[in-house]
Amino acid sequence: MKTIEPSLGSLTQRTYSTLRDAIINLQFKPGELIRKSELCASLGVSRSPISEAISRLAQEGLVEVFPQAGTYVARFSMDEIREGAFIREALELAAIERLGRQISQEQIVLLRRNIRIQEAFVADEDFQGFYGLDREFHQMLLAFTGFKKLTWFAETAWVNVDRARQLVLPVPGRVAETLTEHQAIFQALQRRNPAAARAAMQEHLGRLMSFLTPLEKEHPEFFLE
Repeated sequence: MKTIEPSLGSLTQRTYSTLRDAIINLQFKPGELIRKSELCASLGVSRSPISEAISRLAQEGLVEVFPQAGTYVARFSMDEIREGAFIREALELAAIERLGRQISQEQIVLLRRNIRIQEAFVADEDFQGFYGLDREFHQMLLAFTGFKKLTWFAETAWVNVDRARQLVLPVPGRVAETLTEHQAIFQALQRRNPAAARAAMQEHLGRLMSFLTPLEKEHPEFFLE
């Protein structure tokens, strides 16, 4: 039985968030059967919030429900990964260019603090810790534009890319490279140079796709045929 750390919030929301995080973090692998009875025991909840959570996850395309056969974590589709990356890139490039013109000193301080913690996680070789700060870094960039729905749109488009890049984290040197790319983005913003910030972000997102594309051959068991 898997041990899953519960999230905070109402019972239904907590169950949904916990399962979603476990799927994105690959605690549940693509194609894996999700056993409701084990989830009930692990999370200490009844079947009702589990069923509601699975329904929401199915709408997001993270699980597939087959009557009489069970619920399975959705396998990756490289087409969906490319599409999600394309949408996210369009949103982030527009966001970073806007931010390069209007970023405040307070926002620069918050980004610098995030970068410093990233550096500590890289030094400690804490890949999961770094991943959390990486995610927060991008969320801050989107949120700092002032557009309230932007982060939601970006993360919805990004969800399968987010899952797939978990397979990239153990690649030797990739975490350190990602930190260097984040530092370049931050430095451009600190100089309030929109063009340089956009170029640094475009290189960063393009580098990620160069690592994701080979995954279909490296992990065929996780991808749709």
